[in-house]
Amino acid sequence: MIIGASGPLTVDLSGLRVAITAGAGGIGRVMADGFVACGASVFVSDIDAAALAACPHPSMRADAGSVADLDAFMETAIGHHGGLDVLVNNAGIAGPTRPVEEVTPEEVEATLRIDLAAMFHTARRAVPALRAAGGGAIINLSSAAGRFGFRLRSPYAAAKWGVIGLTKTMAIELGPDGIRVNAILPGLVEGPRIRSVLKAKADASGIGENEQIDRALLTTSLRCFVTQNDIANMALYLCSPFGRTISGQSLSVDGDLQTLI
Repeated sequence: MIIGASGPLTVDLSGLRVAITAGAGGIGRVMADGFVACGASVFVSDIDAAALAACPHPSMRADAGSVADLDAFMETAIGHHGGLDVLVNNAGIAGPTRPVEEVTPEEVEATLRIDLAAMFHTARRAVPALRAAGGGAIINLSSAAGRFGFRLRSPYAAAKWGVIGLTKTMAIELGPDGIRVNAILPGLVEGPRIRSVLKAKADASGIGENEQIDRALLTTSLRCFVTQNDIANMALYLCSPFGRTISGQSLSVDGDLQTLI
């Protein structure tokens, strides 16, 4: 269900067959739970053994940095479902938090491979199944860093800007087949990942962690973090009948973020 201002709104997604990368924990798990609550079936991948062990949904281990693992995941997910209607490219890493001249080539390559190239590889395998289904949806998780840039986060920001270009290009290419492609741009999502990033930025800037958090929240008009549920709700909306003509869009879910610091 989608949580609205006045309470839960039921969205019927019965019959949708969904594959989600990094779907056993975090935002991916919340999205998987949401799809199932709305009647869809899901198959998820993850690299986190503990998250996979705790995940109630059909799943398999797959490293988003491995093309072979991604191919195996897509083949298994499509086989499990007997087809595919929705692909959610959620897998990603934070990458380094350091000045550009201190970032290693290995860190750049790993961040681009997992945060950008992985989305291409899963989409490449998903498209024939989506066409066979008569259309469907691809959702790519970008970031506010793909709209503003992000000081001390050059590999991550570069990858997330790339996701925007990949999304728009795939939307243009796949639209005639009835396949909608959109990107979701989370802002400051409450949880250990953003806390870790903000702590690293505080350490690099020589200020306290709480001061860094306060400064970050002042960049949002709503003065708040967003939640994993907020991101999942957008995904559910885009895959529902409400989103049937939305494609090629980069949709911010960020409390009206003005900049990243």
